[in-house]
Amino acid sequence: MSSPAHSIGTVYEFRRKAYDLGARTHIMGVLNVTPDSFSDGGRYLSVGDAVGRGIAMVEEGADFLDIGGESSRPGSDPISVDEELRRILPVIERLTKAVSIPISVDTYKAEVARRALEAGASLVNDISSLTMDPMMRDVVVERGEGVVLMHMRGIPKTMQERPHYDNVVAEIKSFLEKQATLARKAGIRQVIIDPGIGFGKTLEHNLEILKKLKEFCELGYPVLVGPSRKSFIGTILDLPPTQRLEGTAAAVAVSAMNGASIVRVHDVREMVRVVKIVDAIRRHA
Repeated sequence: MSSPAHSIGTVYEFRRKAYDLGARTHIMGVLNVTPDSFSDGGRYLSVGDAVGRGIAMVEEGADFLDIGGESSRPGSDPISVDEELRRILPVIERLTKAVSIPISVDTYKAEVARRALEAGASLVNDISSLTMDPMMRDVVVERGEGVVLMHMRGIPKTMQERPHYDNVVAEIKSFLEKQATLARKAGIRQVIIDPGIGFGKTLEHNLEILKKLKEFCELGYPVLVGPSRKSFIGTILDLPPTQRLEGTAAAVAVSAMNGASIVRVHDVREMVRVVKIVDAIRRHA
């Protein structure tokens, strides 16, 4: 029997094309144009390198590209709006013309989101779930686009300092339900939720979220999960980010099996293959 997220059949529209996020597990390729992201920081700093990597991920099977100009790794410091725009706008402008899939902008700043949407992005991936910039909700409503609402305990600088929950799944689920309801009431039609693997969570919290992911699907929104190369994988395997492919594949498989509509990953080609197998197994059941 299919899990709730895949039986909803939620059809969203990006770049004037319909996407049934309940039909299968979709792949969101990560493109960080930052010098300090935990896994690929500094690899795609030039516009040409970033655009080339974006095109390559599309060729590998990505359904979405998620472009970020500010690292949100644990302990990271914020950057200015101007610096973030300088990093991402040329990349978004060129990729919008070069690829046909939707482009997501990974930002919690309303001005950055506004400029990115004007440049061709069609989804805002907000790690703060619309809480860090009071104007973000208005920007998304005005442009008529979608939003990813992610759960994060605190801010990136301090989020991993002894995070505590009485019931991690219940508390995150309650928060996401509240934020999604507020977003819908404000006029945002296309809402995706993300429990925020690694954002203010311990190893045990992350494992609990993945194990009980179907509980988030019960809220009725497409669920996005971003386990790719995260530190909980490194802790279990005792490996650096560049050697976490198999661990990521395992987490992605569990996410897909438990109802994720979208998985956010660095290794697109490999994870496309993983979710195809998982989806085939799920459909067979």
